[in-house]
Amino acid sequence: MLDVYYSHHFVLPLPPGHRFPMDKYAMLFDEVRQLPNIVFHEAPKIELTNLLLAHDRDYIHRVIEGTLTESEIKEIGFPWSPKMVERSLRSVGATYQAALTALKNQIAVSLAGGTHHAHYQRGSGFCVFNDIAVSALALLDNYPDLRIVIIDLDVHQGDGSAAILSQYSDVFTFSMHGKNNYPFTKEKSDLDIALPDGCNDVIYLDLLENALSHIEEQIKPDFVFYLAGVDPHDNDRLGRLKITEEGLIKRDKEVFNWVRKHKASCTVVMGGGYGNDLNITVRLHANTVSIASTYKSDY
Repeated sequence: MLDVYYSHHFVLPLPPGHRFPMDKYAMLFDEVRQLPNIVFHEAPKIELTNLLLAHDRDYIHRVIEGTLTESEIKEIGFPWSPKMVERSLRSVGATYQAALTALKNQIAVSLAGGTHHAHYQRGSGFCVFNDIAVSALALLDNYPDLRIVIIDLDVHQGDGSAAILSQYSDVFTFSMHGKNNYPFTKEKSDLDIALPDGCNDVIYLDLLENALSHIEEQIKPDFVFYLAGVDPHDNDRLGRLKITEEGLIKRDKEVFNWVRKHKASCTVVMGGGYGNDLNITVRLHANTVSIASTYKSDY
């Protein structure tokens, strides 16, 4: 059985015409619950003590209290509301709880997460708090001998994760993203691969294979956070790449094979997906969950 964390709080009401595809979370929940061998858990809210491991106290309190400046709210991209705070806390909580579950059960999934643009004292790009950075540091706080690898295959660079985690030698950050895509000022991950516009399956999968080989020369992972963004897909309106559905399936299998090779635990988060056809985006995310459930049974 695969443990999956979800909450209807993930679906934040937004103003008409907002460009973020919020409906995909409820649609994905409906799709995933049709899969066999899935156990759903309500996503909890992250505790303040864990948030403080990766974020500035004043920033956290201003988010919770609704005293962010207009420019800060604009950079995040969501209007402030109590429901925005609830969603943000549960998104991080889902990833951390999935991480704790993966330590026991090898692999677990959050049907949200991948909020990798959030920095230490600011949100950005639809990301309020950085679920991966918080969860990685909370794991290390409790399990200091863990060696953690972040495999970020969202089409946008994990700039917030790279910046927050840069000082931690036992966390390896890897981001493979569009060179000409957001964020336009990049941070330095432990390994960055910048892809040209129009990159296809063959180039993409070859670069990923080489990157994974490079990573295992640097660190032997005990734990992997996998940001399985589907925005590299050729249907995605923000992606600028030409990766097919078959290519994304091969990508996921390659990552899970690598995780299994190292007998590491793994938490999977959804990351980005902004398809012109939201039904396709949901199907691509569901493919990742389905493959994860298969790999759990194979560990």
